[in-house]
Amino acid sequence: MGKVRIVTDSTADIPLEVREKLGISMVPLKVLFGEETYLDGVTIQNEEFYAKLVASPVLPTTSQPSPSEFSEMYERLLAEDPEGPIISLHLSAALSGTYQSAVIAQSMLEEAGDITIVDSKSASYGFGMRAIRAAEMAQAGESKEAILAELQRLESEMQIYFLVDSLEYLQKGGRIGKASALIGSILNIKPILSLEPDGTVYPVDKVRGTKKAMARVLELLKQRFDAQEPVSMTIAWSSGQETAMELCEYLKSHFNIQKIGFTTIGAVIGTHTGPGLSAVFMYKV
Repeated sequence: MGKVRIVTDSTADIPLEVREKLGISMVPLKVLFGEETYLDGVTIQNEEFYAKLVASPVLPTTSQPSPSEFSEMYERLLAEDPEGPIISLHLSAALSGTYQSAVIAQSMLEEAGDITIVDSKSASYGFGMRAIRAAEMAQAGESKEAILAELQRLESEMQIYFLVDSLEYLQKGGRIGKASALIGSILNIKPILSLEPDGTVYPVDKVRGTKKAMARVLELLKQRFDAQEPVSMTIAWSSGQETAMELCEYLKSHFNIQKIGFTTIGAVIGTHTGPGLSAVFMYKV
């Protein structure tokens, strides 16, 4: 039995240097600005994307990888090591057809390798952190079964909150009505979003002002994590990291954080939430 290989997609928002260090393979989603198509994290990087997003008169759209893009990745990995199991972990099937593309790709393969495709029921580092943990275990020679069990544990442990700076992009993308967005802007409403167990996005709360939003996130995290128990935390942002860093410092004094990470929110998630997003991902170590 060969070493387990980890495949994910660009919405896991794992920095390139981390993917390279841990040998994580990534299949990119696409971002379309009118006639221009970009591969998320490959032909467009986050900084360039957010600059274009703010300047663009039309909202970009996103699309999932095709099954053939996944099958090419699987075939390449199986050619390298036919005995090595593959775990392919992807963006919530409730949010995208990416998982389904991977499933179709598996059925298209002429030589059936040992491939397990997992619906993360999550987004961004909500499953990026899991892919990293899986890759660390794979490098340590852990079995496919042990890695899948750990992914299952982390799915139930992971707590995620997104602080959205403005309702404008949720409105542009058809997630909320125009009137709600207008009123929200006037009242300085900061929505706090999270993910249901089935992987759909839901609004946890709407709070006036960033400070109150941070206090509410702390309150919510305290309901899940004891101040003494060791936790891993990653802080993420779309563009402009000031609020994210403030959130990080605020939370650090309230939890026993054993591991801390930072990343940026990529183009696909950013299309729907806009440039002023901050997020926290936390689980018990």
